[in-house]
Amino acid sequence: MLSGLQRPVDPNVLVGFETSDDAGVYKLSDTCALVQTVDFFTPIVDDPFIFGQVAAANALSDVYAMGGRPLTALSILCYPAKGDLDDLRRILAGGFAKMAEAGCSVVGGHSVNDEEIKFGFAVTGAVDPSKVWTNAGAQPGDVLALTKPLGTGVVATALKRGMANADDVAAAIGSMLTLNRTECEAHGCTDITGFGLLGHAREMALASRVTLEIDSRKLRFLPGALAYAAAGAQPGGLGNNRDFASCAVSIGPDVPPEVEALLYDPQTSGGLLLALPEAAAAGLPVIGRVLPRGEHPIVVL
Repeated sequence: MLSGLQRPVDPNVLVGFETSDDAGVYKLSDTCALVQTVDFFTPIVDDPFIFGQVAAANALSDVYAMGGRPLTALSILCYPAKGDLDDLRRILAGGFAKMAEAGCSVVGGHSVNDEEIKFGFAVTGAVDPSKVWTNAGAQPGDVLALTKPLGTGVVATALKRGMANADDVAAAIGSMLTLNRTECEAHGCTDITGFGLLGHAREMALASRVTLEIDSRKLRFLPGALAYAAAGAQPGGLGNNRDFASCAVSIGPDVPPEVEALLYDPQTSGGLLLALPEAAAAGLPVIGRVLPRGEHPIVVL
């Protein structure tokens, strides 16, 4: 939809929408730039407080993915006028609590009457212009690290179908509630959310003009996710992601189908995919490496 649309040219815009990055970056001075992002969605869990927390963690993730520090947030709320006000207060309380954990001040927001509940935040952060992480920064020779296990979409679908056990759901919620604060020296980064690992990896590979080689044996999955995927608990977004990204992917014949499915699983508040020098990856879960551009932008072993 954005192709062909003209945007104002401003040399202070360090990161715009051209490379489908996680947030915009605007330079204020030689030592400070703003990071700006917005994200909101419908409930993924039944508990209103946890939903508010997950929505906040997910919105904050885009600032962390640019190497930034969140400063302020504006809430975005769609809620039915005749809805339960106690549930609404719990949604807001959850979001505010997670923002407080991140050291981010909620300074206002906007709400509309809508029969379908939606909640999230527009977040503003700060970053040193010389230390911005982008999805266009991956370099041949880097290793790839993924900070969270995969499977939130599959586990949520299993829950809706009455297939998931409580421990597996709790593990998925714990992962979604974990903030993506990461201290390392990365060349490139993106967070894994609605387009799944391979959808966001595709954006990084195309923006960086490299090939990303992912070793499926090194991937981590949430408890129960492989079993649920094999049993058919795959969200509709998973198929959409496969249709979108598979043309850019070469998948080895030994990759099990349930693992392949989870590579496309849409994540909520997923982890960071980091491209960084091997020496800087100590303690991080390495899942692959960055190669010069080959026949396919992504290769899965």
